[in-house]
Amino acid sequence: MKLLEGKTAIITGASRGIGKGIALTFAKQGANIAFTYLSSEEKAKALEEELSAFGIKAKGFKSDASKFEAAQDLAGQVMENFGSIDILVNNAGITKDNLLMRMSEEDFDTVMEVNMKSIFNLTKAVLRPMLKQRSGSIINMSSVVGVKGNAGQANYSASKAGIIGFSKSTALELGSRNIRCNVVAPGFIETEMTAKLDENIVKGWTDSIPLKRGGTPEDIANATVFLASDMSAYISGQVLNVCGGMLT
Repeated sequence: MKLLEGKTAIITGASRGIGKGIALTFAKQGANIAFTYLSSEEKAKALEEELSAFGIKAKGFKSDASKFEAAQDLAGQVMENFGSIDILVNNAGITKDNLLMRMSEEDFDTVMEVNMKSIFNLTKAVLRPMLKQRSGSIINMSSVVGVKGNAGQANYSASKAGIIGFSKSTALELGSRNIRCNVVAPGFIETEMTAKLDENIVKGWTDSIPLKRGGTPEDIANATVFLASDMSAYISGQVLNVCGGMLT
């Protein structure tokens, strides 16, 4: 029996990295996938085909989660195409790192809007169908940086810490309707983005991690599947740090 058989999941920012890893793992577990992307139509089509090969329904939607109306439209389109929304994975996010002294107001605002506001937008958009069904699992992607902070990432840390507070409040509000809300906080995950880093920087990171390696998108995806599935039916309002022991 597949863990997500027959469920429909919305995954934001799924065309690469962690989001793509989550989409593939969800598809393997039987979920129908509605995913969002911002730029590459070509990548989205390729991912649709890759996901459909698992015998599930998959459709990409060009949608900017940081825009309130776009999120509302997306939820409507997913209901029209799939008939239900059982799982929401808020994964879309960006970084614009700089020391606070050098950080522009625009870079602060943009990161807050894409990382934090998008979670409000999408959660609000899926509430009506989930409340009607009296079931749902919302998983928000934070970061260990949102838990412990990081120099040069005041905007990113603030957005990811905000996600934790938002998720805990959401869990308290929606629990009586059998809707759960949890947070995954990834540590150092090796993706296309980190592949561009100097290998000495990467080695410095991995040496400081008790498990002595960076995580993979699949490591995050496995934790997300658990929180999306009925295996975690009694877990809500929690932060799961997936960081190789970096945070204890």
